[in-house]
Amino acid sequence: MGKKRVTTLSGVEEKVVQEQKQKKKINLPVARIYINAKWNNTFATLTDDQGNVFESISTGQVGFKGTKKSTPYAGSRVIEVLVERLKGYNIEKIKVFVSGFGPGRDSALKTLFSKELPIYLIEDITPVPFGGPRPPKVRRV
Repeated sequence: MGKKRVTTLSGVEEKVVQEQKQKKKINLPVARIYINAKWNNTFATLTDDQGNVFESISTGQVGFKGTKKSTPYAGSRVIEVLVERLKGYNIEKIKVFVSGFGPGRDSALKTLFSKELPIYLIEDITPVPFGGPRPPKVRRV
């Protein structure tokens, strides 16, 4: 937290450095990163194999507001913040799942690859429409 000053009975100030608590590293043998790139926002979520969420970050939490949340730079910043938080975990393998067509999608993936993480699976889970729209009714004359 920082330094605190403690006064003793004799009136002399002593500087005492407060020890910071070190977080225990959480052991995650296989982690999943979900990148959800919408048109107006980009989300990144870190989960384990069962789907329990450990970290979740969006462009709004990083500090972007309004239309700046939907930029490629904001998508890359989300991944940079997530990688900083990954240092508290012992991760052996990472699966990456990408969803959506937003502008932060490609830049988020490029940033993730540049960080030299143990990525061994990339999968696109964007929902795709099937069957097409309903055909028009038969015209009555």
